[in-house]
Amino acid sequence: MHLKSVKGRIGISIRDIWEAKKRISSLVYKTPLIQSAVLSEKMGRRVFLKLENVHEIGAFKVRGAANKILSLSSEERGRGIATYSTGNHGMAVAYVAKKLGVKAVVCLSNRVPKAKIDSLKRLGAKIDIYGDSQDAAGERCYELERMEGLTVIQPFDDPYVIAGQGTIGLELLEELPNLTDVIVPLSGGGLLSGIGLAVKSNDKGIRVSGVCMEKSAVMHESLKAGQPVLLEESETLADSLLGGIGLDNRYTFRMVQEYMDNAYLIPEEEIAYSMAFIIDKHRMIMEGAAATGIAAILGGKIPRQEGDVAVIISGHNVDLSVIHRVIQDYAICNDGWG
Repeated sequence: MHLKSVKGRIGISIRDIWEAKKRISSLVYKTPLIQSAVLSEKMGRRVFLKLENVHEIGAFKVRGAANKILSLSSEERGRGIATYSTGNHGMAVAYVAKKLGVKAVVCLSNRVPKAKIDSLKRLGAKIDIYGDSQDAAGERCYELERMEGLTVIQPFDDPYVIAGQGTIGLELLEELPNLTDVIVPLSGGGLLSGIGLAVKSNDKGIRVSGVCMEKSAVMHESLKAGQPVLLEESETLADSLLGGIGLDNRYTFRMVQEYMDNAYLIPEEEIAYSMAFIIDKHRMIMEGAAATGIAAILGGKIPRQEGDVAVIISGHNVDLSVIHRVIQDYAICNDGWG
């Protein structure tokens, strides 16, 4: 990679994102960008949904996983790979590994929903369930690296993973020359770091907003503290945003500091409402993490300024029981704040 030094820091260049775009082109296709008439009307400006939920695995994570795994040597691929995940990154690694014929182990915590575990099993990955948090699953993953020589595919804090996610930003720039705001679900920061680098390399004036659930918002609390912190995980509809950022975080903490303009925490009831809202208005299923961006708009958090808004719809991997519940709640309170 073309690592650059910025004020004594090691980072990633826009060239790396362009190289990622070329590298993953055989496995990852450009996703649709659609205008939401109802959200545009509410905002008084054009609002577009970037549909990362249409990937075969139902989530954006395939971009970063493909870029990292395709960058490995034949020897590394031959030994096999391992990863830890709240679900979507694990599915991305399993999917790419299956396509390339690489052995993969996915370490999960007990909190990962059954729907995601079932999907991983269908993709042929070996599942290793360990502990009650992504951090605990990560410890198990690195133990497998030491014991079996597997290469760990990190979920976010890796230059190749960040560059892969950044290809979303390139696609936004290609289609939206009047882009002024990007709303990005925020967890470990790989998605926001990559998109932030891509769009701000083109126009520093483009605002990047990170959205997260109120509970266990580790990156948000780490930024407030000025360094990575640990938080206990809590139950949330946005389970894909759970997990620590790593006390030894090398890339995403600093990149989020540099590229994020605004951060918004979303209450659980607003996440639920937004999931049901999109089902009602767009006939589209999205997971709680993806709904945080919709909630930011419905809740009036994004300023009513000029230019186009892009909301990253990060995935759709959610249990049907959760969908049933949020639809019922929406039917009861459809005159709510949205």
